[in-house]
Amino acid sequence: MTHIVHPYSFRLGILRNWKSRWFNLKKYREFLKADVLVREYLEKKLRGMYIDSIEMERSPDIFTIIIKTSRPGLVIGRKGEGVENLKKTIEVFLRKHDLIFCRKIDLVIEEVRSPETRAAIVAQMAAESLEKRMPFRRVMKQALDKVMANKIVGGAKIMLSGRLGGAEMSRREKLSRGRMPLQTLRADIDFAREKAHLPYGDIGIKVWIYKEEK
Repeated sequence: MTHIVHPYSFRLGILRNWKSRWFNLKKYREFLKADVLVREYLEKKLRGMYIDSIEMERSPDIFTIIIKTSRPGLVIGRKGEGVENLKKTIEVFLRKHDLIFCRKIDLVIEEVRSPETRAAIVAQMAAESLEKRMPFRRVMKQALDKVMANKIVGGAKIMLSGRLGGAEMSRREKLSRGRMPLQTLRADIDFAREKAHLPYGDIGIKVWIYKEEK
């Protein structure tokens, strides 16, 4: 039997770093719960802003949230209003769910260069196109064309599953180009999942991007 392993967790400690970086034995459960819920909340709230990843760091006084996006202007807002409003909503969310947080919340917005090489952003682009009722095969082809146009990309794969084209029965369609050495630990493979919300049900999107060996 084959065992499917998440490409990110498979390379933790080798090519990838943890997305939550802190250590606390006494409050481990509370901190972990807060991180998971805040990340889910921000992914929903910032949908459409092409968020690549949300990373978290904790010190005794500061809870730092690092948001990596290809559209930093949308997140920051005019004169930093967006960041301040986001901090307040995160504080309200943490209090509402009785979650522990530090005295100060610090938001760091980082711009992502060449977003077409990031699986999470490519998946969000595909979801946007599907929600605009574009044909799914065209969406897959356009996504792969954009990814493969970058020099550092050695291969890419995209898979859609669900009621494609509004069909009665759900099915899977996939398209790939180039190499995809999933079992090579030194291969820098980016992977992401996303959902496109359509009137007849959700369509699942999976994207793999192989950049280069390190």
